[in-house]
Amino acid sequence: MLQTSTDSDFESLIKSNDKVVVKFFADWCGSCKLFAPKFKRHANDEHNADVLFLEVNAEENENARKLGGVDNLPFIAAFKNGVLLEGAATSKEDYLQKMIDDLRK
Repeated sequence: MLQTSTDSDFESLIKSNDKVVVKFFADWCGSCKLFAPKFKRHANDEHNADVLFLEVNAEENENARKLGGVDNLPFIAAFKNGVLLEGAATSKEDYLQKMIDDLRK
């Protein structure tokens, strides 16, 4: 499932779902725009139905950005039971898949 999150609901979403992958982006970020369809494809894949996929505008949501450890964009982060497992400034689809796989371990 893919949904947009903001500072107002970010913490509750990562704590109430055991497996969460977050894509942090900015409207001006070209690489973010190129990565968006790949992220959406994984979010809509029925094999990933057990994972919540969130999209967060990093410029507008400072608290979520800090919780994710964002240092560059695009940035993806994986949370398990509300705890940050890993995060990386990347737009590589194979790294996203590795994150998803690691959440299931």
